[in-house]
Amino acid sequence: MTETQHPTTQAGTASQSPFQASKRRRIYLMRHGNVTYFDGSGKPILPETVPLNEEGRAQADAAGQAFAAQQVSFDKVIVSGLPRTVETARRVLAQMRQADASLPDLAERMEIWPEWEELRGGKLAEIALQSLQSAFVGAFEGAVAEDKRFLNGESIGEFLERVLPPVQRLREDKSWDIALIVLHGGVNCALLSHALTAGVRLFLGNLAQTPSCINAIDIGEDPRDWVVRMVNYAPPAALHTGSRKTTMESLLEQYLQFRKDLRGMQQ
Repeated sequence: MTETQHPTTQAGTASQSPFQASKRRRIYLMRHGNVTYFDGSGKPILPETVPLNEEGRAQADAAGQAFAAQQVSFDKVIVSGLPRTVETARRVLAQMRQADASLPDLAERMEIWPEWEELRGGKLAEIALQSLQSAFVGAFEGAVAEDKRFLNGESIGEFLERVLPPVQRLREDKSWDIALIVLHGGVNCALLSHALTAGVRLFLGNLAQTPSCINAIDIGEDPRDWVVRMVNYAPPAALHTGSRKTTMESLLEQYLQFRKDLRGMQQ
């Protein structure tokens, strides 16, 4: 074998290798920024209507600055359509375009996928006091049974029936390579659970999703092809040095105070 033949032979052998790396695309999955679910008197606000509060706006801006610092650009932006996801996405995109005006303006081309709206609760006033902890927190404790209901509303099984099918639609759309998807804590838990288990129908409720956090997930052609790169990165407080309560524990405390105040006024 001559020296001129050797590289050709090596190339031929390499071309016959059975291994081919998967062609994956990148999803940056965010939760919306912080919102206020109770008004000044402690009365619950309709979750379908709440906008970002001051802290939430700052969080969304920080996320946009993090993307800009890494020179990330998106081909596709998806939101659930609820105001808090739309506002978060708009602020992220505005920060990125402020840093690089050559980026395409995707704010007016955001896609609304209502199937990815948050886990739907029932009427809080109809939940007995002794059942409130289970109703608020029970749907976010470990691997959750599909018959478990969130705030006496949607069951986890019904929720998965709604949020998992759009994943296939996203995979079949070949128009994008990097997507920004801004959704909700519960929806993100469902999608992350699906990704971490390579496509299993499962809801891991204890996957923390801090307001405006960023998750990085790669998705391949095969329904089982998922790579979870990063979970719950939350600028500007990326090390999570604040409260150790979950979102639902904090909301339960706020609601219990409202119920206490309401009983006091009725006496």
